[in-house]
Amino acid sequence: MAREIQDHWFKEAKRQGYRSRAAFKLIEIDDKRRILTKGRRVLDLGCAPGSWTQVAAQRTAPNGIVVGIDLQVVTGSFRGSPVHLLQGDAAELSDETLEELGLDPSSPFDVLLSDMAPSTTGSRDTDHYGSMRLCNLVLDLAAMRLSSGGDLIMKMFEGPGSKDLLERARSMFETVRPAKPKASRSVSREMFIVCLKRSKSIAVDHIRDELAGGPPPLTGGWGS
Repeated sequence: MAREIQDHWFKEAKRQGYRSRAAFKLIEIDDKRRILTKGRRVLDLGCAPGSWTQVAAQRTAPNGIVVGIDLQVVTGSFRGSPVHLLQGDAAELSDETLEELGLDPSSPFDVLLSDMAPSTTGSRDTDHYGSMRLCNLVLDLAAMRLSSGGDLIMKMFEGPGSKDLLERARSMFETVRPAKPKASRSVSREMFIVCLKRSKSIAVDHIRDELAGGPPPLTGGWGS
């Protein structure tokens, strides 16, 4: 039965033209929370292979903007709002790069998306703490790049450190809710946290300094 369910999402992605089954995770979350509304500016962290970017472009059309960034090259066309694709480390996204895309860096994004996961080592503990560090870096970026009142959808893995991560998210957002989409693999420890309405008062100077020091690269999601 589990294999049949997984095959269902894979086949549906092919049938509907999505780049991976991960699209349905975002669709289910957004159907409930209504985050990707028309005209919103979206930053998709670790966007490869592009399925979340597809969903964001479709749902924010016609006047939204989606910027996707990943260490991997992401190519192809996207229907809906304009999409800008960048290859590189999301932690190093600069104002200059946004200006080169024709975007005003003083205008923060309305939505941050992250389906990122660390490169796996085979060690459950190592991989878990790698994921926790990625999630904290995403929150750092939310403090810097997300508008007051903006929203975040982020993948995390349940385990040690999860409680502290959720507490940090709650200190930054008005509402934080867990989500376990039906398209997630039954054996996966992944879950998603939906963070709504970023607080106005978040200190970012020390975060900018830490990121400038060279954090480990953020890796793409690839629809796990």
